[in-house]
Amino acid sequence: MPVSGRQRYLLALFAAYLLLWGVLAIEPHDRSDWLLENALVFGFALAMWAAHRRFVFSRVSYTLIFLFMCLHALGSHYTYSLVPYDEAWRRLTGSGFNAMFGWERNHFDRLVHFSYGLLLAYPLREVFLRVADARGFWGYFLPLDFTLSTSALYELIEWAAAAFFGGELGAAYLGTQGDVWDAHKDMALAGLGALIAMLATAALNLRWQRDFAREWSESLRVKDTRPYGEDEIARLRARR
Repeated sequence: MPVSGRQRYLLALFAAYLLLWGVLAIEPHDRSDWLLENALVFGFALAMWAAHRRFVFSRVSYTLIFLFMCLHALGSHYTYSLVPYDEAWRRLTGSGFNAMFGWERNHFDRLVHFSYGLLLAYPLREVFLRVADARGFWGYFLPLDFTLSTSALYELIEWAAAAFFGGELGAAYLGTQGDVWDAHKDMALAGLGALIAMLATAALNLRWQRDFAREWSESLRVKDTRPYGEDEIARLRARR
């Protein structure tokens, strides 16, 4: 069976990510933290593999997923709070990157949380459009909502893991760097990234989709005027 252009592109992305991941898996800064950081990656990879025959993303979505996974691989190698972007910038330019903005902490983790929304909201939109048949307003709102809810879930997982493991491993995984509002800022940045991605997508669709306004209006129309709750229970009982 001949390999399509899409399959070749996907294989190239997969090979590039495996190469990067393999290199960064060698002697990470903290092996225990690296394993914790990659636990969700392994689960995500299994889910993608299990669904790849029934659900094929666009090349745009695969590229966005690839970019996010590369950022995560880099963060898990160093632990997020120790990624030496400031030192790398200093070697290139002779001045500190953080100093330009007056930052005192390592902000790589904030970049990745922002990228979670910016890079993964569009692939999520594909899922909602093609699986849940979301249209109009809901095709933009649901990816944003899912990004915010999963960001909150991830912060809860971080908190639970940090409390369970404790000590240096728990602190490294949590990565607050002394900021009591760290979790809130992470969720806000993820939401902002998703909002930007959906606004950009909406702008493109407004430009090129002829029925954009009609679809948006139709998506907000009430399709079923019947109340649910106790009325639905009564209807269900009446059918028995």
